[in-house]
Amino acid sequence: MPRPHRGPVPPRSRAVPAAALVGCLIGAGALAGCGSGNDQGGGASTPPAPQTPATASFSGMPPSALASAAASAIESARASASAAASSASARASEFEASVDAEAARAGTAAEKELKNVHGRGNATGEVGMTGLPRAQTGGLLAALVTITNKTAGKASYAVQVDFADASGKVVETRYVGAENLAPGKQEQPIAFSRRSPDEKLTPRLAKAQRY
Repeated sequence: MPRPHRGPVPPRSRAVPAAALVGCLIGAGALAGCGSGNDQGGGASTPPAPQTPATASFSGMPPSALASAAASAIESARASASAAASSASARASEFEASVDAEAARAGTAAEKELKNVHGRGNATGEVGMTGLPRAQTGGLLAALVTITNKTAGKASYAVQVDFADASGKVVETRYVGAENLAPGKQEQPIAFSRRSPDEKLTPRLAKAQRY
């Protein structure tokens, strides 16, 4: 009986299936080649084409509108500052009107008396100052000046209060006084600033003269 022929077995076909070949062709525009996934060719991918963003979802204003809005805001801020200054002046007048008329007259006399005083005067040890809550002064900066007659006889006092800004510069000066104060007695006139309440000022005892 003849033996069957046992020749060499042909190698298995390594042909790429048709479906894979079609997939390769379709993806050729996105990939440099079709293979097992490891690109050994070093080819660069084609960058995506730029796209115009959809402006329908944008918010805000164009530059010209922003400039107009900024100018309007600046003008509004200036108007507010002017109104605040006018309001501060009005509140100062109201507050001053509420002070006793005799105290106001004493302040005028004190200013006149201190014009001839050099240095800090002879009564700084008889005068003290404390701040007043703005809720009591209509928002104004004010200092309660306490004058105490520490002598054995009646005396009058003239006091100068300077208001200085953060740099130490004196931006305003006010005068208060007490007349014919008996020994051991006190008077507490008020020195208040007419400047804008927004300014950061500090009251300082500049001069105190007993006469």
